[in-house]
Amino acid sequence: MARKVKLGTADAPPRQATPAPHWKKLTPGDRVRVLLAPGFEAGGLVDAVTADHSAVWIDFDGGRGRTLLHCSDGVDIVLQEDAVAYEG
Repeated sequence: MARKVKLGTADAPPRQATPAPHWKKLTPGDRVRVLLAPGFEAGGLVDAVTADHSAVWIDFDGGRGRTLLHCSDGVDIVLQEDAVAYEG
């Protein structure tokens, strides 16, 4: 009989599932920058936001599609005009 073995479990603690305070400013139609990782970002428009602002639908520029981003995904979403100030 085979033993039940958990493979691929992460040792890292789970990410926080509470949106950053600036996510609460996002509304459909806002132009945003999605900061995916250091040095990687993409622009787009907010298509929809959940009532608790924990998940945001982004329609990416250049026909790259529409995707759902959750606050625990490890990405950040900033308003286009705030992006320069955010980068520091």
